[in-house]
Amino acid sequence: MANTPSLPDLQLFVDVIRLGNFARTATELGMSPSYVSKRIGLLEEALGVRLLHRTSRQISPTVDGEKTYQWARTILDNVRQLQETLGENEAEPHGMLRVSTSFRLGRNHVAPALSLFARRHPRIEVSLTVVDRPVDLLSEGLDIDIRIGDVPEPHLVAHRILPSQRILCASPGYLEKNGEPLQLADLSQHSCLVFRERDQPFGTWRLTGPKGLESVKVTGNMSSNNNDIIRRWALDGHGIVRLAEWDAVKSLLSGELKHVLSAYRWPADLWAVTTGRLSESAKVRACVNFLREQLADGPYALWSSNTN
Repeated sequence: MANTPSLPDLQLFVDVIRLGNFARTATELGMSPSYVSKRIGLLEEALGVRLLHRTSRQISPTVDGEKTYQWARTILDNVRQLQETLGENEAEPHGMLRVSTSFRLGRNHVAPALSLFARRHPRIEVSLTVVDRPVDLLSEGLDIDIRIGDVPEPHLVAHRILPSQRILCASPGYLEKNGEPLQLADLSQHSCLVFRERDQPFGTWRLTGPKGLESVKVTGNMSSNNNDIIRRWALDGHGIVRLAEWDAVKSLLSGELKHVLSAYRWPADLWAVTTGRLSESAKVRACVNFLREQLADGPYALWSSNTN
């Protein structure tokens, strides 16, 4: 080995593998693709091996690249844990905190709450990623995922922020034109606005009602991977939508939406999800406790009238 690889270059390499190409990595990290390529080249030179197969559109790890990726993740995680351990005796948490959540929840609630958190803890650097897809905390280098619904991964630790549930809604205009479903099976005869949710199979709604847990296949001529769009289409009268209760409450109170099949609901508690080791981190603990307080009873709480 000619030189010792730098930690920033190892982190960059992990990001390149995660994102799949130099251009996407450069965009996410605010760098130029040529700079990303240069740093990876220097890492290869330091390690004395070729790490990547490169094409014009995509990259993939070599055998040595796969080994380096696994070691890099372990090394970076150990360094973060060292920093956390040394900082435990300090009164003020510090360091980089990487948080992820979904678009609508992030924009309307988590992002403004984290703004308040950053003021209270100025030594913590906050990075927020919003995506309407499942995330892998370990491979994506995330500390906390704020999510709605079940946490099936056994290796993660889930901290409940607050209870909630999903309900079915539609605009009065849609129901006047198409009638109101009277039983769950009636949904197959309706236009349902389908959103590719983070914890649900696409096109299948799970609900609990008088018969217990039931699943129903739903279809419609409009679907999206963005919940804001789905919600807007519901308000415009295009079909029945399944929303978190906190996301629907303002429109229900104003009459823009009507609750349908009210006997059916689906648990959709809000969770702060961390890895087992990070669950003991001072900065993670401070953030989880702050979000629990703010999202339940703060200016950007999920039940706040400020919700858009």
